[in-house]
Amino acid sequence: MSNPRNTNHESRGSPQGANHAGALRARSPQHHPNRFNTIVVGLGTMGSAAAYYLARRGKRVLGLERFDIPHDQGSYQGYSRIIRMPYYEHPSYVMLLKRSYELWREIEREAGEKLLHITGSLDIGPADSWVFKGALRSAMEYELDHEVLTGLELAQRFPGYQLPHDIMALYQPDGGFLAPERCVVAYCFEAIKRGAELHGREPLLHWEALPHGEGVRVYTERAIYEADSLVITAGAWNDQMLGFLQGLAVPELQVLAWFQPERPEYFTQATFPVFNLLVDEGRYYGFPVHGIPGFKIGKYHHLEERGAPEELRREVSFEDEMILRDCVSRYFPTAAGPLLTLKSCMFTNAPDGHFLIDLHPDHPQVCYASACSGHGFKFGSVIGEVLADLAQYRQTRHNIELFTHDRFKGQRTHGFSGEHGTLVPIYETAVRSHAKRALHPTPSSEHGRSHNQIASSKTSEQRIAEQGARIRSVW
Repeated sequence: MSNPRNTNHESRGSPQGANHAGALRARSPQHHPNRFNTIVVGLGTMGSAAAYYLARRGKRVLGLERFDIPHDQGSYQGYSRIIRMPYYEHPSYVMLLKRSYELWREIEREAGEKLLHITGSLDIGPADSWVFKGALRSAMEYELDHEVLTGLELAQRFPGYQLPHDIMALYQPDGGFLAPERCVVAYCFEAIKRGAELHGREPLLHWEALPHGEGVRVYTERAIYEADSLVITAGAWNDQMLGFLQGLAVPELQVLAWFQPERPEYFTQATFPVFNLLVDEGRYYGFPVHGIPGFKIGKYHHLEERGAPEELRREVSFEDEMILRDCVSRYFPTAAGPLLTLKSCMFTNAPDGHFLIDLHPDHPQVCYASACSGHGFKFGSVIGEVLADLAQYRQTRHNIELFTHDRFKGQRTHGFSGEHGTLVPIYETAVRSHAKRALHPTPSSEHGRSHNQIASSKTSEQRIAEQGARIRSVW
């Protein structure tokens, strides 16, 4: 095993890094770390859900969060996050969404608090656009209730919308939004009630795999811990803990604005569905009034400002307001009143816009979810269940092959063209590789390999071609 002071898992946000961890160990030579079944690093959207589902299964869980619980330094803040069923990004998301709805309603009942607000959803764009056509295809393939509306019909039915008359909209009645801060609190509190131990303001400094796959050791500024498995859900900080994600999980600044409606009755939850809108100016998303007394809007990839999370600005400006106000004035004119609130958050983007969920390529006792590319919150409940499966069993009943790391073999380039779903071959995934090793164990030389080394493909060219053909058949 390598010396912890010379590995590559230090958090760049914690300048003491592993040197601090080494000093802590040196000061406490007889220290016996607390032992858990699973340690979850990052208690935002996915981490809080994973902690809950593991604790509910009777596991001893430690959750570590570098900020407060909840906090406004990541991706989930902002009072509302869209949930929608007709998924234009790729039809294979729909089955995960169905389970996600079930789990959101379940945690609502457990917490005794309304978290899911149904308003209906709209996917809007030109008739030949990937947003409209993709949503329509998804709705038809999965037999989802839906209606197709022109821009004129949309304005007549929902007068807050004033779009070009020839634009097309797909309305689906099951869409709406989640209250993200309350969702995180609900998952955390329900996890605590089931015995989980959650620590705020305790960033991870360094982690290392124990010999022979027997677990992990985690170093923080306060203590050293051990566990059978490790779940990493640190959002924009994931690539600092998993070096093989560098260039594949890229943080990006987002800005959200709330404007005072001139006709507030047009922007209530009863009169204004959530939307995704593709127009010449870009792609936007928005919400009825909730949490703040204004119409909320954001633009995907706002100013395309990307970088390490510590380097991205968090202050918002008049320029940010005007980028969003221009869209509101043109397409939602009765909401273009005074600015009420302007906030920043972060996306963490993968090159193809899909998620990254997998086992570590060298250490299957470590799993992660990252790069949810600006559309992950709605899946937070089911991804939490997936991560609990991976931590406990190293596999999951859910189909996550679209999201595995090896689809990016040799790729590190971000284009952000806007359209999701670029076809890439399915290589040997870490989950599949671990399952094969469990069935056919062989002497392992994995322990000397770098944690940042990307697993190589072991499948034949024929299998890759067959998998690719199966995906193409969906389209």
